[in-house]
Amino acid sequence: MSRSPWGGARPTGRHPGWPARTRALRVPAGVVELRPVRLRDGAAWSRTRLRDEEHLAPWEPTLPGPWADRNALAEWPARWAALRSMGRAGQALPFTLLVDGQFAGQVVIGNVVREPLLSAYVGYWVGAHVAGGGAATAGVALAVDHCFSRVGLHRVEATVRPENARSLRVLAKLGFREEGLLRRYLEVDGDWRDHLVLAVTEEDVLPDGLVARLLRAGRAERA
Repeated sequence: MSRSPWGGARPTGRHPGWPARTRALRVPAGVVELRPVRLRDGAAWSRTRLRDEEHLAPWEPTLPGPWADRNALAEWPARWAALRSMGRAGQALPFTLLVDGQFAGQVVIGNVVREPLLSAYVGYWVGAHVAGGGAATAGVALAVDHCFSRVGLHRVEATVRPENARSLRVLAKLGFREEGLLRRYLEVDGDWRDHLVLAVTEEDVLPDGLVARLLRAGRAERA
């Protein structure tokens, strides 16, 4: 065991902090909280993604098949099972993002690496109906604080296309620093795209975390 500046002993060699449900934050979009993905999320997941193809597709990896097929309700059980398996194996923390108790997107902490790196990446998306209302910012803050406390990680990074101004604003509000440009990093929207890599470490957000930063800035309230 090692000591965490967040308080108490930090577990080593295993995957603590999962499954988990976060506290709630109130932002202009509504009350935001995170919980593990569920099989019954499928209908809302498919409905949201089919409706918001124009909003989501330019920023997501290119995968085989039409958008409608890849985001059909029939696709969700296999996706959910894979996410649940990764969560149980300590490889990911797959959250559903709720706004006012309703499905509104996802926040996934992926590629969790334990000692010696204690690192992961964060990926996120929200439906167009809550975009711009602080839901993504609150969701990422809740997830990253959870990573630096109960999960015991040290670093969380994100990769974002330079053209994705909205996503970059989310990370800027939370204090993620830009660390470099990955050339032709990922095939997105039909071509290999450059991505910025941004990151935040435990030391960057001590002593009280990203949620406290949002509260002090007046961007969120306790719900």
